[in-house]
Order: sequence, then structure tokens, then C-alpha cells
Amino acid sequence: MKLNIACIEGDGIGPEIVTEAKKILDKVALVYGHEIVYTNVLLGGASIDVHGVPLTDEAVEAAKAADAVLMGSIGGDTTTSPWYKLPPNLRPEAGLLGIRKALNLFANLRPAVLYEELSDACPLKKEISSAGFDMMIMRELTGGLYFGERHTTEENGIRKAVDTLTYDENEIRRIAVKGFDIAMKRKKKVTSVDKANVLDSSRLWRKVVDEVAVDYPEVTLEHMLVDNCAMQLVKDPAQFDVILTENMFGDILSDEASMVTGSIGMLASASLNDSKFGLYEPSHGSAPDIAGKGIANPIATILSAAMMLRYSFDLDKEADAVENAVKSILKKGYRTIDIMSEGCTQVGCKEMGDLLADEIN
Repeated sequence: MKLNIACIEGDGIGPEIVTEAKKILDKVALVYGHEIVYTNVLLGGASIDVHGVPLTDEAVEAAKAADAVLMGSIGGDTTTSPWYKLPPNLRPEAGLLGIRKALNLFANLRPAVLYEELSDACPLKKEISSAGFDMMIMRELTGGLYFGERHTTEENGIRKAVDTLTYDENEIRRIAVKGFDIAMKRKKKVTSVDKANVLDSSRLWRKVVDEVAVDYPEVTLEHMLVDNCAMQLVKDPAQFDVILTENMFGDILSDEASMVTGSIGMLASASLNDSKFGLYEPSHGSAPDIAGKGIANPIATILSAAMMLRYSFDLDKEADAVENAVKSILKKGYRTIDIMSEGCTQVGCKEMGDLLADEIN
């Protein structure tokens, strides 16, 4: 099978972790008889440095021409980088939002799994972490507060900023359908998270989710307010299967979920449109403070590549091989610094990639 993949290395540790993910994909292609064609695409700060803007029309077209997109990380140090002296629409993150919108990537899948081998790295109490957890956070990605109308004004000498949170029922329905479809392949439970006691947008969200649930009688649906969900993620994460929520809530909750797994460096991510096309990236940031030091954890990016094999190419066997390699290497005691624990062997970014590649046979 020929896999046409657009690669966005991005900023900070992005080039390092994408290099290791490509190493794994190349090994998969060798073992299972596939051909991979990579197209390099600039986005974020890397694009600003070359083109003066975080996203070009050419970059969008290159991404659209591929079967899937593999991305590292976008952005830099917001206090020191010259990128953050630019207007908001010209900063690195504007490119990320722009490509998500241009590719219609409305459904973000963020699995959060506590591996048995990393239970010691979990910051929760032993009686909580010992139960383990395996959840999927389904985040709406192209609507809500991040894409609503915004402006900053000055009234009577007082500065005022306005951000608008908007959802229509079609935007809610399509992400809800994706969430219930994923739940049918898992433990058949959806927790829809909103703020319906305060927000009109959340009240509409809840009504539409209830309407979608009628078509999935095998799935158990519960509604939960976002503040309670944030608490429950650290109190009893094992209760969750699929968490379905809007853009900003999902952004925050998925980062919280990643940390209770032991490290944000373990959390993969997929952003899908109505077809099999998707953009795959780690959930962590660009970590400019450790860029170039060779200590970044590439596992989240590698697991994102496994999600690409599964969701965009229907290569379940190959995806399983990558995920099993991660489990095997963790069981053998190899760790990057962010998940290091006593008695284990610390390795760098490249070494972790080499070890994982060697496991795929």
C-alpha cells in the first residue's frame, strides 16, 4: 500500500519527535510491505521564519493532497520569541487553527491510557491509579470560543476584550455522532461534558446530544458539568470511556487527562474530518526549553502515527504492532526523563525511537 503523508515538523522539539515517528513508520513499511511518500510542509513559527506568515495557501494545498498529516509541535516561548511580538493572527498558533479549519478537522480524538508499567509515574494516589484507566476524549475542534468573533476596544479609557462562544446544532450533532460511533467500538459509554447551568451554548449542546443518543440505544449516556468532570478525572478516572465535549473544555480536560497518565509526553491525538483524512499530532506543546537537547519523549508522536495507520489507512495490524512495541519497551524498563522512575534505564529521544523500531519485526 502506498501512504502519502504530509509531514509538519513544526517548532521546538517538533523536528526531533517527528524524526522518530518517521523512523517507526519506515520500519512498519519495511516489515509489512508498504511504500511511504513524505511531503514536508511548513507551519507555525517555522513558516513565519521563511514566509512571514504561520500558514500559506501552498501549505494547505500540500496537506490536502496527502492521505494524512503527521505533525510535531507548534509555537515557542511566549515571553522571549519574536513570533509573539506579532499580531495574534500572525502568531504560530494561528497557523494551527487555520489548518484545522481549512481541512475541516472538526473531531479531535485524544486517548488517555495509564500503562501498568507507568503506574508509579501517575501523580494520583495508589488506590486510584491501581484501577488503571483507558479513556477517549472527543473534542469538537473547529467551533466554539476559539473560532468565534473577537475584538478588543477601549471605552472611556478602559480596555475591553470580547470573545464569542458560538455553536449551531449541526456542529454539535456531527461531533456527537463521532463520539457515539467511537463508544460503540469501546465500552459503550459517553460522558457529555458542558456548562449547561450557565451557558446557552451548553444547553443547546445537551439537547442535541440527547437527540443523537436516541440512535444509539446500546450506549449509556451521562451529562456532567465541566468543573465536576475536572474533579472526577483526578478522583476516579476509571469511570470514563468516551468524554464528549466542546472545543475549550476539551482543550483543558485533555491536558489534565494526559498528566494523570504520568506524562503529557504519552498522549497521542487525531483530528479527523468527514472522510478518513486526519491530522495526527502529540497533545503536548513545543517545549522550547528542551528543544535540541535530545531528551524529548517521542512516544506521543509515535502513538499518533499508530492512530494514523488505524484511522486513515485501516492498517489495524500495523497500528497494533506500534502500540505493542511501546508496551514492550516500557515493560523492559526503558524511559525518557519525563517518565523516569527508580530501577529503570533512562534513554534519550533518538534512543527511544531506535528501541521501538527494533521491536517491530
